[in-house]
Formats: sequence, structure tokens, C-alpha cells
Amino acid sequence: MSHGTLFIISAPSGAGKTSLVKTLGEETDNLLVSISHTTRPMRDSEMDGVNYHFVTKEQFNEMINQSAFLEHANVFGNLYGTSESWVKEMLAKGKDVMLEIDWQGSEQVRRLMPNCIGIFILPPSKEALHDRLHGRGQDSEEVITKRLSEAREEISHYAAYDYLIVNDVFGAAVADIQSIIQASRFKMTTQAENHQELLQELLS
Repeated sequence: MSHGTLFIISAPSGAGKTSLVKTLGEETDNLLVSISHTTRPMRDSEMDGVNYHFVTKEQFNEMINQSAFLEHANVFGNLYGTSESWVKEMLAKGKDVMLEIDWQGSEQVRRLMPNCIGIFILPPSKEALHDRLHGRGQDSEEVITKRLSEAREEISHYAAYDYLIVNDVFGAAVADIQSIIQASRFKMTTQAENHQELLQELLS
């Protein structure tokens, strides 16, 4: 069985990465989206175990002590972490896995799993980023202002990723990311592993 590929998607708040990841998970074969653990309060539209695994700070810190996370980070005062055992289990089963994490988490994952593929999402403009954050209606004006101020820091790490996508037209951005996923499945190392018997037969 071939080994799956780990994909990382990062972006500043408001660039649309959550919507992109949701659509990719629904419309891309053999792609699983990792569900992070977080101490952030659950929003009315969210479900535990679907959007996030919502835990207390005490539970989260206990998981850190048990080395349960592939990566974890403090984002806007809330803790987020990715289950290492789940990711590795899915990859071993030949499933591709996508992580929606920030640049801090991406750095941690790349140190442990250097073969992962990083995709950074940009908004089409500062104005679009501002409008999207306000249009969500999920955060207070104070939180929105903080997210906008942090956007530049997040974007400054774009060069650490393998691919750069501008999320201007949503459908086009989804297609662009799917093309990256599809191309990765035809890499020499992956295909050679998938077709060992055929290669042995043809070369015998």
C-alpha cells in the first residue's frame, strides 16, 4: 500500500482557507481533513468532533505532556493542536491528509515530516481581507482589528511554503489546489511504490 501525502494549508484570517479546506475535503477523493483540538469557545454554527475537538486548557496541556500533538500553537490567545497518532495512521493507510494550521504549526510539522507539501493562501487585496473579516459576523471589532494587524506577520512567512495560491475566485482556487494534490500523486517516489510489481515485470 502506498503512503499518503501530508498537505499543509496556511493563510491569514479572512483569506478563506477554512472554506477552501472544507470544499477540498468534500470534493477530493482520498483526501482527509485533520480535525484540530482547540481551547477556543465553540461557535453556534459548530459541532464538537466535526469542526474541532473542543477541549479545556487543562486537557490540552495534558495532551502536550503526553506528546500527543504533531504540532500545537497559541493563536489569538487560544490553543490549537494536531493529533500526531491520527495523522500518521491515516498516512500509513495511503490516505492523503490536509492540515489547516498557521505558520507556527507549519514550521513544527516540517521539522518532523519534511516531505509534507505546504500551500499558502493569499487574499486578492487588503480591502478584500478587511471586507471578509467583517462580513463573517463572527468576531468583535476588537478581534477583527487584531486579526488584521496579525495578517502581515502571517503573510511574511509565505516563502517557507511550496505553493502560493490567491483566493480571488473561490472555484478557481479550489481547482488550483486540487491540481497540486493530483500532481503530487504522480511523483516518481509515489508512483514507483504504487507500481512495484509492474516495474519489476517490465524490467525483468
